[in-house]
Amino acid sequence: MRLIAALALSLLPLTATAEEIGRVGVDWVGNDIIIDAIPDPKVQGVTCHISYFERSMWDRLSKGNWFEDPSNASIACRQTGPITIGDIDTSESGEEVFSASRSLVFKSLNVTRIFDQKNQVLVYLTHATELSDGSAKMSISTVPLFNQAAKAP
Repeated sequence: MRLIAALALSLLPLTATAEEIGRVGVDWVGNDIIIDAIPDPKVQGVTCHISYFERSMWDRLSKGNWFEDPSNASIACRQTGPITIGDIDTSESGEEVFSASRSLVFKSLNVTRIFDQKNQVLVYLTHATELSDGSAKMSISTVPLFNQAAKAP
């Protein structure tokens, strides 16, 4: 019983900042698309919404791949209040904002923030990490930092 509890806990998000705001059933066996809201912990006023696929128990048992969800995800980030940038990593590789396990051990779904200083834009990338072969499935969203109201004539 402890093993089952440990397995269930390992499938939960690694951070507590994601809040599930929607769940859409996509078929009769219980597969769902989940939508989470993730506020950027170091940039006040920016919230990302990420959608990803969650397999049902029936789908897991019938296909034999019990401990893994697909790597597919989509992201949209927007200004949701006044933007205040904290101590963020401004390097080319950026900084992890969020990570959630998508398999028992070796796969996670990540959100990484990269600051495009020249264009004054925050770039948010969602991607999966996998032990072998990586993952080419990704999605990006951007949040401009300029004040549009100040540029209006």
